[in-house]
Amino acid sequence: MPTPPAAQPRQIPTDVTLPLPGADPYAWLEDVGGDAALAWARERGEAANARLAGGGLLAEIEAEVLEVLDDDARIPYVGAAGDHLYNFWRDAEHPRGLWRRTSEESYRTDEPVWEVLLDLDALNEAEGEDWVWHGASLLRPDLDRAIVTLSHGGSDADVDREYDLATLAFVDPANGGFVRPEAKGGLAWIDRDTVFVFSAEDEASSTRSGYPRVVRRWRRGAPMSTAEVVYEGLTDDLYISAHHERTPGFERDVVTRSIAFYDSETYVLDAAGTPVLVPAPRSADVLLHGPWALVRLREPWEVAGTAHPGGTLLAAPLDALLAGAHEPVVLFAPTPTSALENVTWTRSRVVLTVLEDVRHRIEVLTPPDAPSGAWQHAALPGAPAAATLAVGAVDRDTHDDLWITATDFLTPPTLVRVDATAARPSEYLKAAPSFFDASTMRWEQHTAVSDDGTRVPYFVVHGDPAARESDGPVPTLLYGYGGFEISLTADYSGVLGRAWLARGGTYVLANIRGGGEYGPDWHAAALQDKRHRAYEDFAAVARDVVARGITDHAHLACKGGSNGGLLTGNMLASYPELFGAIVVQVPLLDMHRYTRLLAGASWQAEYGDPDDPAQWEFIRTFSPYHLLRPGTEYPPVLLTTSTKDDRVHPGHARKMTALLEALGADVTYYENLEGGHGGAADNSQAAHLAALAYAFCWERLGG
Repeated sequence: MPTPPAAQPRQIPTDVTLPLPGADPYAWLEDVGGDAALAWARERGEAANARLAGGGLLAEIEAEVLEVLDDDARIPYVGAAGDHLYNFWRDAEHPRGLWRRTSEESYRTDEPVWEVLLDLDALNEAEGEDWVWHGASLLRPDLDRAIVTLSHGGSDADVDREYDLATLAFVDPANGGFVRPEAKGGLAWIDRDTVFVFSAEDEASSTRSGYPRVVRRWRRGAPMSTAEVVYEGLTDDLYISAHHERTPGFERDVVTRSIAFYDSETYVLDAAGTPVLVPAPRSADVLLHGPWALVRLREPWEVAGTAHPGGTLLAAPLDALLAGAHEPVVLFAPTPTSALENVTWTRSRVVLTVLEDVRHRIEVLTPPDAPSGAWQHAALPGAPAAATLAVGAVDRDTHDDLWITATDFLTPPTLVRVDATAARPSEYLKAAPSFFDASTMRWEQHTAVSDDGTRVPYFVVHGDPAARESDGPVPTLLYGYGGFEISLTADYSGVLGRAWLARGGTYVLANIRGGGEYGPDWHAAALQDKRHRAYEDFAAVARDVVARGITDHAHLACKGGSNGGLLTGNMLASYPELFGAIVVQVPLLDMHRYTRLLAGASWQAEYGDPDDPAQWEFIRTFSPYHLLRPGTEYPPVLLTTSTKDDRVHPGHARKMTALLEALGADVTYYENLEGGHGGAADNSQAAHLAALAYAFCWERLGG
């Protein structure tokens, strides 16, 4: 590995003008498409490429990563509909991708025969566009039409267009084809000639967060503007949407009013089209299927004289729930070491994915034939054994089969098809290739103790020791997220393996508070005025890996994106002594302005409202943009973002970079012109972004 350049004495300014609420010298960088701001971003991006390209490591890693992303031996994950399995695929010849399908019989072979339904690269060439795939929804039960969703450059705002699967062409709007113009929102099939439309196309139809506020029922041939209003939310709501439940015998229309991230209401439309509220706590998730309603609690709920803690899953007949005559049955109750991560319906079963100390197990529940009967619980017969198990229904309306993907840090994913009723044995389908030699590698799990005494689990993956050129401290990369109840588990990454582990690096994955590893309480422990707990947890893990002798602080880097970019931004601002390098990707950083930038207002439940002076008092303690100080020695930092990110504003990363430059810090900045919040619109862009991060860490930490 390259030896880092000799440290050069830096003049650290002590007289820099710091940004203050209402007086920000770098506010001009919030002009996303402004000529001056774009010129500023391009200049720094070119400098980043030029500097990191020295020595050839950037190009070497980029080529290895792109080989992983484009490899034809990857598992083509599919969704079932009728007699076909559908897949979206990108490779070197099709950088924007192919939407395609095959039969179940062909999929079982080593080389399935695919029918291409839509070639995005050909479409872009024909239309002169920069479309990025956002998905497709098939019309059921006919399966001859689809709503295809496309985005310009990968932004969250997208376009819905009706597609004919018989002619393999878009249905002309002049002939009644459904087309939703570019905006955040969507279309959802009701029947062949009717869809729900919810679209934030103007201020009147948008929430303050920039998402849809109104759901309409749109009939073929009529202008979208004349579609009848089904439900209208409030401007301060987050997102209003609707869908049609088509389980045979239990067809119904459902409206979801998302008031905030963890605050929603579910409505069922009655025969007259009137929304009827499903009575459940607004903080809970409501899952409807067939005659049943499942209620997944985030907070305690007392019902029918019984108190249920957050993290509990309850079941009740929907009709009884709507009538107020219900005594819910407990399907899952959390423990100090276990949490419910996912609920999957099949035709006749409920399948639970449970995290037990951040490792998965699967349970199958069988509903009773009568509402008063008992639910049956069992382990899933034929489930593969692995630290991480991803579960999905093959087609919940027609049968009980499951897709299960099994993996860990060093074991490539295996795809198995399992019958939840155990009527048939499990069927092995596909295995991903090994992208790196893991024979000399190992992984383990440890715990660190945070400032308040909480034990925080983390994983350590030791790379190839033979690849290292020295016996000194091992370059180590610490990754975390810690927000929005998202759990981080032991997943295989060919990119990480090639770029980091195979070169002798160590990787650490921190399961800090704010995530969902131990259920909603683990998440709530780092909300708003408790946000600092997530950062204390991450810092505790950083100290613990050093205390265990895994590395030292000079050879420890951290990396995170989005909310994880806020995490690593706080490491830079408040814990600079713990790290030798920091990577901050598509981040939030200016927490005084975040609610006024793009979708920021939608995250107040997570962070708080900075316009409330009392809340700003705690928010400012984790606003990295306002925590940087002159005269402080900061570790080298790489910031990356996307001009097309219409979720987290690129101004966060731009302004932080400008301030760091003024402070004399070692800062590298790269802005991709496409890619949306994911940062990249195709595999080549993703490979370049990944290579920038890994090459930066190798350069700064050395070997």
